[in-house]
Amino acid sequence: MEYLLENILLFSKKQRLYVWNVLALASKRLKKHDNRRSLVQLLTAIISNAYIIGFIEGKIFQGGTKAFCVPGLNCYACPGALGSCPIGSLQAVIGSRGKSFSFYIIGYLAAVGAASGRFICGWACPFGYLQDLLYKIPFLKKFKKHRLPGEKYLEKFRYLLLVVFVFLIPMYVVDFLGQGSPAFCAYICPSGTLSGLLLMIGNEGLRSAVGWLFAWKNLILAFVVFSSIVIYRPFCRYMCPLGAIYGLFNPIALYRFKIDEEKCTKCKVCQITCKLDIPVYITPNSSACIRCGDCIAACPHGAIIHGKDIFKNQVVGQSESSYPL
Repeated sequence: MEYLLENILLFSKKQRLYVWNVLALASKRLKKHDNRRSLVQLLTAIISNAYIIGFIEGKIFQGGTKAFCVPGLNCYACPGALGSCPIGSLQAVIGSRGKSFSFYIIGYLAAVGAASGRFICGWACPFGYLQDLLYKIPFLKKFKKHRLPGEKYLEKFRYLLLVVFVFLIPMYVVDFLGQGSPAFCAYICPSGTLSGLLLMIGNEGLRSAVGWLFAWKNLILAFVVFSSIVIYRPFCRYMCPLGAIYGLFNPIALYRFKIDEEKCTKCKVCQITCKLDIPVYITPNSSACIRCGDCIAACPHGAIIHGKDIFKNQVVGQSESSYPL
């Protein structure tokens, strides 16, 4: 909502008047929608990390559920994690001798992506939720940025990290047992670093064993945390390999967006509502879209069709064309 208020000055006087009128009608819907999404994110984070004893004792959960992956970015090493991270699992086995588990992971990622695209990023990713909370901090408010210079090039960086650190290095850098190096987890992932910090709180042995690599990863974590206060979801936009994979499915996923051209007036309310500055009325299925749904809540005309409503709309259209009056 704050983003919409800040960016309204970018438009003409007529457009500003229109948007102010839309704000009066949409503000309650946006607030209700944001509260609902925050609740879902909180519950997902709690359920994914429900092993409370792990936080107290500084130990990783080793139960049977660790054989399965959660859909979002939630590190295996988090003391409370009940499941595995799909990116960590993919790296660990992609260059190993036994390929069966990697095929399971690839199939899992494809299934989640084909079903929902980046919906997981917006609603069910614990690390994404953390970034949302950080962005709400009013500190350095005047420095908050919603789009950086060279944004379209920065967004490609997550694909570079995906190819190099998730696929190439694990595939070609293996130990004497034939196990691939989990390069993204080992050298970059801030979620894993945060999990390591939580482990060290309750484990004195780990605190004495950390070295330069952990210091390097703490610098990355600090950068992501600070950036998240002034930029909306910088890790998701520029660095997350999981989001890069899911984003490829956005245009073809079962849960996708479609613009009803008869209702859309190109008022751009969807774009100024979007914290990622996506022109939804032009590219509703951008790979950067995390499916938060703010644009849907703000649209004054109900022009953004999504999910199962797309198929309902197609069926209605076919019926009307089959039986003309």
